[in-house]
Amino acid sequence: MSNGAGTIYLVATPIGNLEDMTPRATRILSEVDLIAAEDTRHSAPLLKHLGVRTPMVAYHEHNEDQKAPELIKEVLAGKSIALISDAGTPLLSDPGFRLVTAAHNADITVSPIPGPCAAIVALSASGLATNEFLFAGFPPPKQGARQHFFERYAAYAQTLIFYESAHRIVDSITDMAAVFGDDRMAVVARELTKKFETIRQGPLAELCHWVANDPNQQKGEFVVLVQGRTAPAGEEAISPETERLLSLLAAELPPKKAAAIVAEVSGLGKNRLYQWLIEQKSEKG
Repeated sequence: MSNGAGTIYLVATPIGNLEDMTPRATRILSEVDLIAAEDTRHSAPLLKHLGVRTPMVAYHEHNEDQKAPELIKEVLAGKSIALISDAGTPLLSDPGFRLVTAAHNADITVSPIPGPCAAIVALSASGLATNEFLFAGFPPPKQGARQHFFERYAAYAQTLIFYESAHRIVDSITDMAAVFGDDRMAVVARELTKKFETIRQGPLAELCHWVANDPNQQKGEFVVLVQGRTAPAGEEAISPETERLLSLLAAELPPKKAAAIVAEVSGLGKNRLYQWLIEQKSEKG
């Protein structure tokens, strides 16, 4: 840490139930010089409930580029700052990445104050595998981009975790069923820790029908978890030679065309080869 510099605290806040606020988090919010909040109007009632009178400044996705350097300057001058999002753990599908990166570059101490995180809360209660999972955040709003987004993860063996908004939940689960398959097991977790908390497991087709036909299940905030892909019994592995051929062709051709050509040569299914290419591309960023 630079001499005389303050600290940036990443403070998790409740995702619904205010009793989930930890004493340590409350103390930190009271002791810092400034709170950077995603939405000051949203956070004001929480701080009032906690008896915290620390000044707030707005820090959100639309002003990150401007605010991050300003906040870093404040911390280098000796002030300590707490970053909070509207709910849950900061930076999980919330702003803060630029600030934390800049802090590390400036040799400023970044201290996480743990607490609720909707993705982890949902995973723990899902009944799906927890040993390996992949958090993918919010899918794109448009159908075509959303389906393409889901296709990137169709071959993954890990439990998949998505966030979704109330006004897109039906369309999103419909697209999940189309891409992952009607029978793929999934979980819809709604309004976690709140009065109308609902956690339901079932095949995607069943969950889609349930949510679409019950307006009450289309309200609130959602985490949707999808079981990872299980290879069918007897499915032949893709050989290293086939992987190399796929990679070489994909460097010159669209993935679907490359997969179709290799399918003819290898006898493997073109959809499976295509998913392998998409997975490799995703892993490389």
